[in-house]
Amino acid sequence: MKKLVLILLSVGIAAQTIYAQTSVSRDQHMKWWREARFGMFIHWGDYAVLAGNYKGQQVGRGGEWIMNRAKIPVAEYQQYARQFNPVKYDADAWVKTARDAGMKYIVITAKHHDGFAMFKSAASKWNIADATPYGKDVLKPLAAACKKYGIKLGFYYSQAQDWNNPGGAAARKIASEGWPNPDSAKIDAFTQANNGHWDPAQFSASMGEYIDRVAVPQVKELLTNYGEVAVLWWDTPTNMTDEYAKKLQEALQLQPNIITNDRLKRPNFPGDYKTPEQKIPGQSELDGRDWETCMTMNGTWGYKSYDHKWKSTETLIRNLIDIASKNGNYLLNVGPDALGQFPQGSIDGLKGIGQWMKVNGESIYATNGSPFAALPWGRCTKKTNGQQTTLYFHVFNWPADGKLLVPGMKNKITSARLLANGAKITTSTTEEGLVINVPATAPDAAATVIKIETTDSH
Repeated sequence: MKKLVLILLSVGIAAQTIYAQTSVSRDQHMKWWREARFGMFIHWGDYAVLAGNYKGQQVGRGGEWIMNRAKIPVAEYQQYARQFNPVKYDADAWVKTARDAGMKYIVITAKHHDGFAMFKSAASKWNIADATPYGKDVLKPLAAACKKYGIKLGFYYSQAQDWNNPGGAAARKIASEGWPNPDSAKIDAFTQANNGHWDPAQFSASMGEYIDRVAVPQVKELLTNYGEVAVLWWDTPTNMTDEYAKKLQEALQLQPNIITNDRLKRPNFPGDYKTPEQKIPGQSELDGRDWETCMTMNGTWGYKSYDHKWKSTETLIRNLIDIASKNGNYLLNVGPDALGQFPQGSIDGLKGIGQWMKVNGESIYATNGSPFAALPWGRCTKKTNGQQTTLYFHVFNWPADGKLLVPGMKNKITSARLLANGAKITTSTTEEGLVINVPATAPDAAATVIKIETTDSH
C-alpha cells in the first residue's frame, strides 16, 4: 500500500511539474501557437468508406463514431478497410488549401477511436499500410507538404479508446441512440455489463497491455518518423489512469517543443491549452488559460455522404474573429471522403475565409484579445508595439447612422483607416467614448475591419 501511495504521488508530481515553466519560457513555448490563431482539423480514416451509413441506414452521430454507434463487430468492421483506397489523396493540395485559407497549422487524426492508424505501424497491423489496398502511409507526404508550405503539423491520437485493438477502452454509447437495430436492447445490456465493449474480441487483453503494446509504441512512432511534430492532440481519456497517462506523457520527450491539449487525463495532466468543442466560450467562461475551439464546418467530423448543412462563409469568418477577440484559436474541421477528397462545401467555405484573410489577416494573426467589454456591433483585437497600440474593430452590424460608439474609450487617435483599402476615416471623442464615423455602406458584409492606432494604452 505504501508503495502504491508513493507511485501515485510521483505521478501527480510529474504531471504537475512537467509544465511548471517560468512565464517567459512558457510564452516562448506557446509563441507560434498563440500567433497562429487559425488551424485545420482533419478527421479522416477508414470510416469514410461507410460515409455514415450501415446496412442501408443512416447512423445518427455516425461518421468516425459509426462502429460504436452501430455496434459493428470487430471482424466485420475490419472488412471495410479492404475497400479503403484513397487514390485521389493529394497531400500537397490539402496543405495548399489550408495555407490559402489562412491557416497556420494542421492537426490530423493519426488514429481515431476505431483504432485504425493512418500510418505504417509496427505496433498493430490495423493500419492503412497493412490493412488496405492503398498500402501506403498517408502521414509522410502530409509532413513533407507541411514543411514545403511552412505549415505546422500536429497529430490527433486516441490514447484510450480503441475499439479494434484488444484492451482499448470504449465509451458506453448505446446502440439505440445511433442505429435502429432490432437487437439494440440486448446489445446495450451486453455493452453496459462489459465496460462499454460490445464484442468479446475487444476485451481479450487488459487496458494496461493495450497501453504498453499499442498506444505508447504508436505515439513514439508518430514522434520519431515525421520530423517536427508541433501538436499532440489527445482525445477522450475513457478509463485512463495517471499511471497510463504518465507513460504517454514521457513519450513526448521525443519532441521537446511539442504542444499538447488537455485531454490526456484530467485533472493531473492539464496540457498547454483547453479544448472547448463545437462552441465559443463566453467572456465569463474564460479563466486566462490558452484555449482552442474545435468546430465542424457542417454537422459532422468524419465524412457523411448526406450531411450538407454547411455553415456560411460569413459565420465561419465571424467565428474566427470572435475567438481571436477572446485570445483563442480556431481549429476548423474538414472530413475527407474515402477517395481522399475534401467535400465541396468545405472547399467553398475555406476559399471564402481565405479571401477575407488575404485582406484582413493582420487583424487576426499575433493579436491579443479585446480590451473592451462586449461590443454590440462587432469585436475587437489588439496589437501593442512599445508605446503604440493598434486596435482592429471588426464590424458585423453596420450602423445606419454611420457612427460606431466604443464605450469608455478616450484615447488619443493617431490614425484611423479601413483595413481593406486604407481609406482614412474620422473619429471624435464624446462623454460616452470614441465615435468612429464610417461610410454609408460596409466594404465587406461579413466583417469590415477598422484599424485604429493610438499612442495611449488601453
